Amino acid sequence: MFEIRNYHFEPSLFDEYKPWAESGAVPFLKKKMDIVGFWVTNDEPPEIAGPLADKDEIGPSNITWIIRWDDMAQRDRIWAEVRSHPEWTEFFTKVPGGRQSYLKTEVKFADEI
Repeated sequence: MFEIRNYHFEPSLFDEYKPWAESGAVPFLKKKMDIVGFWVTNDEPPEIAGPLADKDEIGPSNITWIIRWDDMAQRDRIWAEVRSHPEWTEFFTKVPGGRQSYLKTEVKFADEI
């Protein structure tokens, strides 16, 4: 099972977010989770199609990462451990702009075919 996480992070703080994530968040999470990949948007414009494309006032997500899990029980257990870990708690207080910089979060679950 895969967990696909898309974040809409405050664009004006995005240049600060990238080194914050690269220096601490990603290495910490990789010690705890089977992360398939962690991507941030580059300077290429997104391609968006469909009737709802113009109605998304936030814009496209600019952070995507995917985690591999055995099942939801494992996912729930590990996420609880990560969120309560003192190192993560301290590190997350330093996210550029604070928690409110995450304008929208989308999480979906998928099985490989």
